[in-house]
Amino acid sequence: MIDSTYILPLLVLIIFGYALIKRIPAYSIFLEGVKDGMGLFLDIYPALLAMMCAIALMRESGLMNLFSSLFLHLSTSIPQEIWPMVLFRPISGSASLAVLIDIFQNCGVDSLAGQMASIIQGSTDTTVYVITLYFSSVGIKKIRNSLSIGLIADIAGISMAIILALYFFA
Repeated sequence: MIDSTYILPLLVLIIFGYALIKRIPAYSIFLEGVKDGMGLFLDIYPALLAMMCAIALMRESGLMNLFSSLFLHLSTSIPQEIWPMVLFRPISGSASLAVLIDIFQNCGVDSLAGQMASIIQGSTDTTVYVITLYFSSVGIKKIRNSLSIGLIADIAGISMAIILALYFFA
């Protein structure tokens, strides 16, 4: 049985062994891949920077707290700590992960808010981030239909996460 610490080095050795047998110039191909990756990074970075700035502005301006207080009156059975997660999850994975960790630290992992946030984190995607990243990297400008369908899927995922958490854990 192979110890898990040897899997990555073993995989690298297998790849280099295959390259040697097939006489493939692995190093030059690796360098070409790095150059392509850097080009992709330079294409994507402006969109990522704009996204991170928008999230930071929303968080620091108190707009997130304002939205959370608006949603708080919708249901008394849904923990108030969930609403920032609901707002940030379609926008940014790192922001929603930060909210998830905050919920874990303040409410506990086994609390209703912690379990609900975990289900939301696992059952939805960062729609705005994905559309910004992938569409800008290939030059697609018209995102209206993709954005609306993605947000509808996020609403469905978040709704089901809340319903399931209330059904199984409340």
